[in-house]
Amino acid sequence: MADDGRRGDEEDRGPGAAHQVFVVMECLLEKLKVLNYEEEVLAKHNMKNLSRHYFVSSPYLASNPGEQFYMFTIMAAWLINVAGRPFTEPQEYDEPNATVSNILAELRAFGVKVDFPPSKLKTGSGEYVCFVLDRLAEEALKRRGFTFRRPNYPSENTEEESVIEDDAELTLSKVEEEMIVGVQLCLTVFIFICILKSTEPSSKPDEILESTVDAAEWNLEVERVLPQLKVTIRTDNKDWRIHVDQMHQHRDGIKSSLKEAKTYLDKLQEDIGKTLEKVSSREKYINNQLEHLIQEYRSAQTKLSEAKERYQQASGGVTERTRVLAEISEELEKVKQEMEEKGSSMSDGAPVVKIKQSLTKLKQEVVQMDVRIGVVEHTLLQAKLKEKSNMTRDMHATNIPEPAAGTFT
Repeated sequence: MADDGRRGDEEDRGPGAAHQVFVVMECLLEKLKVLNYEEEVLAKHNMKNLSRHYFVSSPYLASNPGEQFYMFTIMAAWLINVAGRPFTEPQEYDEPNATVSNILAELRAFGVKVDFPPSKLKTGSGEYVCFVLDRLAEEALKRRGFTFRRPNYPSENTEEESVIEDDAELTLSKVEEEMIVGVQLCLTVFIFICILKSTEPSSKPDEILESTVDAAEWNLEVERVLPQLKVTIRTDNKDWRIHVDQMHQHRDGIKSSLKEAKTYLDKLQEDIGKTLEKVSSREKYINNQLEHLIQEYRSAQTKLSEAKERYQQASGGVTERTRVLAEISEELEKVKQEMEEKGSSMSDGAPVVKIKQSLTKLKQEVVQMDVRIGVVEHTLLQAKLKEKSNMTRDMHATNIPEPAAGTFT
């Protein structure tokens, strides 16, 4: 396989370079079949057969990178061992980078040039994975002395083939074939006798008839007419013997399949048991190693529960305080609004002007009241004086002595 179909810049590669990996994978699968990988690898690890495009990375093909990488390492290790170099089979929990580096080191030891990073093989699929396995398979085939040759096509057979029907014919037993050959020979003899009788006169012969035909000509005639006298017996699906034979065939097939399947099932059961034991032992080991972490986790869970409970209690108090704060804020807004209204009214000069006007008006009214009071007092004084003069006149008129001075109020 040439390298120019695998590597190079995208501009230098042809339009079919994207599909070259499919061709390489199919060739690789044929080489693996020649190396008998089904029995030496798949049966050993209880794996299914590889498809034609198993290691091809394509968006149209469903893939499992973990499974593909494990299969790649197993196949590479087996091919390296078959090629004559000792290589330890990788395990499932080995470091991927170390495994890939070891495989590439063995590939370089075979003289193969590797000009791509090891990370290209960690995906378990793609052109580089197919390239590595294909080169290792070639080295393994060289080790076993196998080489591919050009096919030799057989020449066409122009001889007349015997008339054999399709699957509807029955396979005749040896006794039946001998019976058919005997019938054919009898028919041939009968035909020749009829021919001889037709050439002789119709009178009754006086002596025993003897054949004058040459034996070689007889055999040639028999060989000539034998294919035309071939008898074929077709099967009748309604015949109960056919059903009985089919039942026997199915029974034998079931027995053989059951025997083979039982072997695989027993091996599968054994592998499952070993795997369960490994899982159980690993589980115990992990539990023992993580016991203190589990205890810490449980204590942390307990503390977390207590903290959540305290948080809920504190959240209840915060809710109540938030409600009180909202009420106080509402009252504060009202007070602020009243203060703003009073401040605005205090800063306004209109009320002062009104007060001054009221005071001026009030003073005018006081002056008017004072005038009226003076007028009233004067009027009252005049009335009193008048009343006093009248009283004095009345007293003089009646000779009543006048009261002493200073007694008038």
